[in-house]
Order: sequence, then structure tokens, then C-alpha cells
Amino acid sequence: MGIRHGAIAVFVALCLAAIAALWLRGFNYALDFTGGTVVEIEFARPVDVEGVRKRLLDAGYESPVVQTFGSGADIVIRLQPREEDAQDDGRQEAPSIEQTGTAILQAAQTPDNPGRVIRSDFVGPQIGDELAMNGVYAAVFVLLGFLAYIAARFEYKFAVAAVTATFGDILLVCGWFAFNQHEFDLTVLAGILSVMGFSINDKIVVFDRVRENFRLLSKIEPKEVLNRSVNQTLSRTVITSFVAFLTVLALYIYGGASLKGMAESQMIGIVIGTLSSILVACPILLLLGVTKKDLMPKAKTDVEAELARRP
Repeated sequence: MGIRHGAIAVFVALCLAAIAALWLRGFNYALDFTGGTVVEIEFARPVDVEGVRKRLLDAGYESPVVQTFGSGADIVIRLQPREEDAQDDGRQEAPSIEQTGTAILQAAQTPDNPGRVIRSDFVGPQIGDELAMNGVYAAVFVLLGFLAYIAARFEYKFAVAAVTATFGDILLVCGWFAFNQHEFDLTVLAGILSVMGFSINDKIVVFDRVRENFRLLSKIEPKEVLNRSVNQTLSRTVITSFVAFLTVLALYIYGGASLKGMAESQMIGIVIGTLSSILVACPILLLLGVTKKDLMPKAKTDVEAELARRP
């Protein structure tokens, strides 16, 4: 708590930088949001997903998304059409969906492992806009749910502090993807939503200790109560976050390109969420003016009811 002013200043500065990155650069949306061609191919034998992706890149398809489904011999490919496949100044018609699927098949298969196109479709930008809005709705719904739950189980000051710090965590993760222009797809969105859950859980653990100490240490100033609470939960917070980070790091290294974005968002979110739980959440609570009166029952007869209300 002694460095709370500097911690909040750095946190606010980073959030402003994230907002600037989102405003100036925006996300590098993947096919999930921009639309493109979707082709399902069945091969004679199981295929190497990374090998298929490399052959598509060599053929001129930018940022292809290759995933297996069903058996290892069935893959789904999502990509943008090549520039040479697009309409040429109106003088030449663009190839049909079937022709595009055939061209993708020719690039993906090998002589010793031929395949056949099961399905070839085009996903328009309208569906991508729908997915983007649904992602925003999901994030807002989760934040409001957190706010209502913590306000009911703790007090509104705790709810405001936790949701504010968590919103800042998510803003920094989004700013990271806007700054480095890594692809933003549905797996990244799923990773961000999971970061929200991890971050709010971390802060609830700290706040629960704050509440305990406010009741036990009646003669100590709120600043010291918050400081002790952070220190008492520090080892638990760091160990839990470290183990979670190692798990996601393994997913980032060995999970393949299709899960890399999700793992990256989770790794960044775990680091930021852990730091904000230690350095930001309680200082925000102190700025809101939390006192023992906010947590203690109003009368002795309310003690049992108040304890029963606790999670």
C-alpha cells in the first residue's frame, strides 16, 4: 500500500495507452469477424495440420486457419481468397465457390495423400459483425454479473473496486492485441472472457481477507488492514497464478497455431490480473473510502445473519 499512488498512476497510464492503441490501430480481425472462405477436406490418411498450413502459405493464401475435426484425416480451412483469384478490374469473373475449393484442395493435398472437398462456403462480413457484437454483449454481461454478485456478497464499494480493476485488466489485454496487431479471433475472445473470471476470482480472495481483517483488527486504520490483507494472500496469489501461467504456456508452445491466440491472451491476462490484484484493487478500495462500518453488522442480533450471508 505504500506504493499505491505510483501503482495506480502506472495502471491508469497503461489503460490510456491501450485506449489509444485501440483507437488508432484497432484489432487485426481474423476470418471469424471479417468473413472469408470455409472449406472442409477429407484426406485419405491423417494429415499434418502445420504442413497443410505451410503449403497454403506457399500457395499465396494469407493467414490460413487449419483445424482438424472428427478424425485426423478431416480438416477445415478458413482463409481469405488470393488476390489473383479476385475479380480482375471487372474484365474477368471471380471464381465460383466450387472453383475456390478445388484450388485450395490442390494446394493443401500431397501426391501421397490426396483429398476431396466435402464442403465449400463463403462466410460474409455480416456474420462477422454479428459475432463481434455478440462478443461485446458477452463481456458486458459478465462484468454486470460480477458487479451484482460482489455487491450482494460483499458491499458495493468492493464490487466497484473489483470490477474497475478487472475492466482495466481486460482493457490492457485488448490493447496488447491492438498494439502488436496479432490476429483477433473467437479463440482470443474466449481467452479474454476466461481472464475476466480468473482476475475477478483473484480479487475476491483478497477482498475476503480484507473483510476478515476489518472484523478482527478493530483498532487498526483501513490502510494497514488492506496492507496486511494483501501480504497475507500474497503467496497464495503468486503460486496460483504461476501454476496457471505454466499451464497456459504449455498450451501456447504445444497447442498449435489455432490455439496460440487464446493462450497468448490468457498469459498476458494472468500476469496483468495478478499484478492488479496485488497493487491496484485494494488501493482503489481505499480511494472509495472503505471503513469497518461498511462491513460490520448494524446490531449484535444481525451477526449470525451477516455471517450466514457470506460466501
